[in-house]
Amino acid sequence: MDALFEQGIRVDSGLTPLNSYENRVYQFQDEDRRRFVVKFYRPERWTADQILEEHQFALQLVNDEVPVAAPVAFNGQTLLNHQGFYFAVFPSVGGRPVRS
Repeated sequence: MDALFEQGIRVDSGLTPLNSYENRVYQFQDEDRRRFVVKFYRPERWTADQILEEHQFALQLVNDEVPVAAPVAFNGQTLLNHQGFYFAVFPSVGGRPVRS
């Protein structure tokens, strides 16, 4: 929670772990009752450039009106670092399963 506090986010709900194979992912609610997901990237698995490319792609999709959860920027940055761990914050949004 220190990583979030450093960005000015006050976690009001505790962190709820979500399923993730590669990374550590948690859902939480802030003091304004907004829901977010924080994703801590697996160390030494992804470079900052690779993560930022993914973030830019998500932001471009939003710009093109494709409904995706793009990372939230803090001081103009979507990729954050806490004690050597990369992480990003996303809005928690509902969805539906993909139909094949």
